[in-house]
Amino acid sequence: MPVGTQGSVKTLLQRDLESIGAGIILGNTYHLMLRPGDALIARLGGLHRFIGWSRPMLTDSGGFQVFSLADRRRLIEDGAEFRSHLDGSLHMLTPERAVDIQARLGSDIAMVLDECLAYPATHDAAAASMTRSARWARRCRERFLAGMPAAEGPGTNPGQAQFGIVQGGLFPDLRKESADLTREMGFEGYALGGLSVGEPIEEMYATVELTAGRLPPNQPRYLMGAGTPEDLVECVARGVDMFDCVMPTRNARNGQLFTSEGRINIRNAQYVDDTRPVDPRCNCYTCTHHSRAYLRHLYMAGEAVARTLNTLHNLTFYLDTMQRIRDAIALRTFETFRQEFLRLRSS
Repeated sequence: MPVGTQGSVKTLLQRDLESIGAGIILGNTYHLMLRPGDALIARLGGLHRFIGWSRPMLTDSGGFQVFSLADRRRLIEDGAEFRSHLDGSLHMLTPERAVDIQARLGSDIAMVLDECLAYPATHDAAAASMTRSARWARRCRERFLAGMPAAEGPGTNPGQAQFGIVQGGLFPDLRKESADLTREMGFEGYALGGLSVGEPIEEMYATVELTAGRLPPNQPRYLMGAGTPEDLVECVARGVDMFDCVMPTRNARNGQLFTSEGRINIRNAQYVDDTRPVDPRCNCYTCTHHSRAYLRHLYMAGEAVARTLNTLHNLTFYLDTMQRIRDAIALRTFETFRQEFLRLRSS
């Protein structure tokens, strides 16, 4: 899922996303509740209509952004009290309010509010965080099933689904407990939270495999915030179906491009007269129309279109990788695809 933090995937138009086959994008509840406000978006018909996007959308709960505020927030059992990064105004985000905000936004998939644990953490800290997240998840589920109070107004998407989030750090016993507790609440899908936050990659993969294996195989399993192209392939092998990450868009704006043979930094002087496309195996607009030399020139000149062309390529590469994964699974050749994909990128 391309990340559209404030209702927009940075540097791209919605038609660009449609042209490269983006089937679903992600919006950020924290940012949208502060600006322009979920009540305003609801009055204007919901997030789909507001941003002009007819395909599915997922919204996070805002928890990660709130917990990243550090000295600007205070955690209590009822929820998280925080001060806006925009104007310092005081807000309270409870599980119930996170559900209500996302109902007003009208995303197709809404996430529960969870406590985002810092890495590294002790077993005691991870256990306390996990159990709090489970209590909050139950409150979110109850509010979701009951619906918002009449005084709060109706949601803008009656078909909205809700995903629970599994926490527990890197501790197998806590991950198992959290997965079991979350599964028992009966969500429409399940997410793996608290990963891709600086832990060793092999520990992340082991935790993904353990956690995904305890979640229903006939419902979506979503790894939040990951990752590299290699992570996509390796975590699909371990049972994951859905991903989001700012990496393809953020790296594009910084001049780093993903290719079938690894990453390249378009700022490097070696590309000053390189007439090749970014990736000869890619059929995106950027690769079929422009050379590495031109992309380097645009980037070094500070032209805004450099970020657009780079982002188009990176997102196309990510979406194409996921399409190739789906095709390989359907053809029962996924393991062959996996080995070849990783071989090319390590050569």
